[in-house]
Amino acid sequence: MTELESAAKKLIEEIFAVRPGETVTITTDYDSNMTVTRAVADAAQNAGAYPMIIQCPTPGSVGKAADQDLPVEVLSAALSATDVWIEFNHQWLLYSTPYERAAADNRKLRYMCLVDFNEDLLIRTVGHVDTPQLKIFMRRVAELTRNARTMHVTTPAGTDVRFEIDPVHYVACDCGDASFPAVHMLTGQINVVPRFGSIQGTIVFDGCVTPPFGRIPDEPIRLTVEDGIITDVDGGVDARTYESYLRQFDDPGMLKMAHISYGFNPGAQLTGNIVEDERVWGATEWGIGYVSDVDAPPCGQDAVSHTDGICLRSTVWLDERCILREGVVVDPELAALAPKK
Repeated sequence: MTELESAAKKLIEEIFAVRPGETVTITTDYDSNMTVTRAVADAAQNAGAYPMIIQCPTPGSVGKAADQDLPVEVLSAALSATDVWIEFNHQWLLYSTPYERAAADNRKLRYMCLVDFNEDLLIRTVGHVDTPQLKIFMRRVAELTRNARTMHVTTPAGTDVRFEIDPVHYVACDCGDASFPAVHMLTGQINVVPRFGSIQGTIVFDGCVTPPFGRIPDEPIRLTVEDGIITDVDGGVDARTYESYLRQFDDPGMLKMAHISYGFNPGAQLTGNIVEDERVWGATEWGIGYVSDVDAPPCGQDAVSHTDGICLRSTVWLDERCILREGVVVDPELAALAPKK
């Protein structure tokens, strides 16, 4: 068995726990990696499931902004009936209308967003990861986060932001267990939706920003945030482009901070692929724009799209407890639980 086949088998059988007779739907667009797609489809078939590959032309944007380029009704119907949905799209369907309908209507759905995956990425971030030990570590970090009242994050690049943790909002721990119905993400991320309106300070993106770039900006992009809303964007040429990108939607929601995530995948590298970059060990990632009502009940946060940026080498305090210092786990309890990198 090749490393790719082994990683695909691990995704299907260990992470998704696919059972014989289940339907596994894989969505792609014209820019998706079909070698990975076929390997995962083969793994699903070998597990006794029924794989189905759906390919559409690459949309011009992501989220709801992609709706105009999608067969919304047909795609929604297919995704609302499947057991497992694995998204290998280049322009992600996450937060689009078909996604929203499937998440709302399909109570058995196990979904995972694996944007722009290639062979090396699947092998490094799935195949080579010690998933059982990572689960132990990440579940403890998630527990500490849920029980905290406040969070404070700094980085060497200049991030210095504080916010309150809302006990009603969902703290998602994507630690390699997609065996139950839910919206799942690639192994190695803990997602936190702060109390809306509580985010105050400076956020500096010195890692990948996507969209619109899909790469590290020419200079770090500095966001000034007041009461959860971006009031200023500063930096180089890319910062001006980014501000124009946010404002061109003419949607107040696209200036609202959405969520923060910890990165904890031992195999993740800074490559420009946002799904991988979000999981670089010791980084934090901020989303801007749309938040679903699942993540932030009862109404979520409405916006036409969503964009993400990475803050490298993060220092994180939960209340007064420092768990990370410049990307390194320094809390003694957590350090003892962390998998070897």
